Amino acid sequence: MPESGPSTPGHIPAERPEAAAPGPGKVPAPAPAPAPADGGTPPGTATGTTAGSGNGASTGTGTATGTGTVPGTGGAAARRAGLLVTLVLGGLTALPPLSMDMYLPALPEVTRALSAPAATIQLTLTACLAGMALGQLVVGPMSDKWGRRRPLLVGMLVYVAATAVCALAPSPELLIAFRLLQGLAGAAGIVIARAVVRDLYDGVEMARFFSTLMLISGVAPIVAPLIGAQILRVTDWRGVFYVLALVGVLLTLVVWKWLGETLPPARRHGGGVGEALRTMRGLLADRVFSGYMLAGGLAFAVLFAYISASPFVVQEIYGASPQTFSLLFGINSVGLVAVGQINGKLLVGRVSLDKVLGFGLTVIALAAGALLLMTSGVFGEVGLVPIAAGLFVLMSAMGLAMPNTNAQALMRTPHAAGSASALLGTTSFLIGAVASPLVGIAGEATAVPMAVVQLACALGAVACFLGLCRPWQQARQERRPRPA
Repeated sequence: MPESGPSTPGHIPAERPEAAAPGPGKVPAPAPAPAPADGGTPPGTATGTTAGSGNGASTGTGTATGTGTVPGTGGAAARRAGLLVTLVLGGLTALPPLSMDMYLPALPEVTRALSAPAATIQLTLTACLAGMALGQLVVGPMSDKWGRRRPLLVGMLVYVAATAVCALAPSPELLIAFRLLQGLAGAAGIVIARAVVRDLYDGVEMARFFSTLMLISGVAPIVAPLIGAQILRVTDWRGVFYVLALVGVLLTLVVWKWLGETLPPARRHGGGVGEALRTMRGLLADRVFSGYMLAGGLAFAVLFAYISASPFVVQEIYGASPQTFSLLFGINSVGLVAVGQINGKLLVGRVSLDKVLGFGLTVIALAAGALLLMTSGVFGEVGLVPIAAGLFVLMSAMGLAMPNTNAQALMRTPHAAGSASALLGTTSFLIGAVASPLVGIAGEATAVPMAVVQLACALGAVACFLGLCRPWQQARQERRPRPA
């Protein structure tokens, strides 16, 4: 493996000789980064000894810092490129929550306009979510075979077309079908954004970048319903989809002009569906990767349970107004974003990623346990304030868990970042989709199911982290003296 020099945050790696030259102003392709290991070799990687999953340091045939910057980059141009790629990938990451949440205020109007039951119109949300989950399994391996840029541009074009058809849909059946297609195409942005981060960064720099993306993706769900409500003041529900189509067009143009190819031809995989399935099977056989994947998916399910249950719990059970619920939802989102920035700016590079991740998962489990005790009446009848405090702590700790599970998993997979990103995203969406309906299983009179689902998922995340990732083994290997 090649040696890499010291890193400067935000720098974009230099272009490799075998990569096609990017167009003017585009982000160049990076050098491949070494993958960490826990004493074994991730499937499909070159043999060598790797250490430092927790701090980004690694050894191969040479010694690499693993921070993701290749010598030869620096100065104002690299800083501008770093800001540019942050904005481009942030926009791609924000598109799915915009597609889901901007549409929420329009649901009652859609029900009336299409003369359909509310349950049928709810399927438009389910279809979009399912499309985003399944689409990642398709687009991720495609990006490993053909590069990041072409599948992303095709996905964005299909997203724009599907969104435009949604705006013109004359029936609920057609709307559901094209919301599914919208989700399938929009998945390209999610999965390829993660893969591009893996192409460009390694080690602590990758964890920092994921924390930065969390700032953008955390703000999007807050502002999306507000934007949707303002659109409905001047037009009908179809206007929401026209705006989403316009956003898709703008993002497509930005990607086409400014995001160059980040996966050189020499690092791409040939083969078709069979090769993609073999690659995913190899990734799933990697115990540590699977541990981070499942821990991240179960932590994401805690978040899904909160999103599904909190409107009902806060407003119906504890009697808060819609305005109070919106305020609390915004405060919790700000907590998640703020802790994510603390993770990226202060903790990463100073504290082992595994230690930060373990602390975050522990806090989530403790907060979920406290919520279960409060909602089940162990402390007597409690009001909204203690419940809101517990939810705030739980949501804020997500800022430590989610970026670090992604970073640790992707650090093991430089050879198949697209497929790995697809597995991470699909697992999170599918586990979340299973957990969400369970929060209402006991009816409308209790918040206990929400707390039970959150605690079960949090404990499952801790168990996967400890049982599969075994961070103490990696820490022991990091302390082992390296041969001269």
